[in-house]
Amino acid sequence: MTERIFNFAAGPAVLPLPVLEEAQRDLLALPGVGMSVLEISHRSKTFDEIILGAEADLRKLAGIPDNYRILFLQGGASLQFSMVPMNLLPQGGTADYIITGSWSKKAMKEAQRIGQVSVAATTEPDNFNRTPRPEEIKLNPAAAYLHFTTNNTIFGTEWRHEPDSGDVPLVADASSDIFSRPIDVKKYALIYAGAQKNLAPAGVTLVIIRDDLLSRIPKGLHTMLDYQTHVKERSLYNTPPVFPIYIMRLVLKWLIQQGGLEEMERRNKKKGDLLYGAIDSSGFYRGHALQDSRSLMNVTFRLPSEELEKEFVNQATRAGMDGLKGHRSVGGCRASIYNAFPIEGVEALVGFMKEFERTHG
Repeated sequence: MTERIFNFAAGPAVLPLPVLEEAQRDLLALPGVGMSVLEISHRSKTFDEIILGAEADLRKLAGIPDNYRILFLQGGASLQFSMVPMNLLPQGGTADYIITGSWSKKAMKEAQRIGQVSVAATTEPDNFNRTPRPEEIKLNPAAAYLHFTTNNTIFGTEWRHEPDSGDVPLVADASSDIFSRPIDVKKYALIYAGAQKNLAPAGVTLVIIRDDLLSRIPKGLHTMLDYQTHVKERSLYNTPPVFPIYIMRLVLKWLIQQGGLEEMERRNKKKGDLLYGAIDSSGFYRGHALQDSRSLMNVTFRLPSEELEKEFVNQATRAGMDGLKGHRSVGGCRASIYNAFPIEGVEALVGFMKEFERTHG
C-alpha cells in the first residue's frame, strides 16, 4: 500500500506531509553532509545546527523567555511523572495534583513515591467528562508545585485556560495539545510533553523549565534524573534521540511557515466545530465530554451499542480511516485530530458518520 489513509490515532500520530517528504528525500544523505541523519554523531556540527535550530524555533514559535531552559529528553511523559517530583518536591514538602483522567492519576502515583501529595481537584466522580471549575480547586499555598494535565486523550477533555496557581509554581503535562494554540509560557514553572502527538515521532520529550527551579533541586539525584545535568550539557549528556529531534526541527519550521500557533488554533477550531457539529446534530452519536470541556485534539463519542461501535470502527477502517477505536480502558470511539491532521480527513469522517447513521440508525 502506497496511498496514505486518514490516521485518527491518538499517538504516535499524523505528521505533516511536507515534513515526511523532506525527511524521505534527505534520509540517505543530508544535503552537504554525505550521510544520513540516522548516522551522524550527536557531537557533530551538523547535529549542533539541528538541536540549536530546534531550540531557536521553539522560542520563536511559543515566545519562550530567556529565563527558561529547553531540554530534549527521553523516556516520554511517563518518566517526567517521576522526574518532576524527584527534582521539585523537597523532603517534608507537599505537591498538589489536579486529577482529570488516567494520565494525571499516573503522574500523581509516581509523585506519591517521592513525598506527600494532595488532590487539589478531581472530576473522577463525573467519569472525567469535564475539567474542574475554578471554585472546585483547593490549593495549598505552601505546595512545592501544582501539577495538571492540559488535555485528556482518553476521555476527550481539554482545559480552556490553565488553573490559577497563585504563587505556587505551575507544572503542566502538555503532551497531547502542546502548540495547538498560543500559550503564555510565563504562567508556567515547567512544561513537559511527549512529542508523538504534535511535534515529532516517539522518542523525544520536550521539557521547558524556568531557571529559578533549578536551585531547588536536591543534591544526590541520579545523574540522568537530574534536570541540572541536562541543562549543563545542553541535552547532550548522553546520546539524544537524534532522528526525532531532527523531525521536530522540521515540524517546527512547518508550524512557523503555516502561520504559527494562532493559525493552528484557527484550523483546530474549524476541525473541531465540524466534527462536534456532526455529533450534536445527531441523535445517534453521543459525545462524552461536556461542551465547555471538549478537546480539540481528541474527540470522544459513543454509538447506541458496543456492537455498532465495533462495526463503525471496522467499516471506517475499510474506508481508509484508521485509529477510531476508543482507548481500551473506556471503549467507544475517538478521533484524534492533531495539528497536522488535514481538514479533508474530518470532512471524510463526517460524511461517513452520516451514511453510517442512515444505514444503521
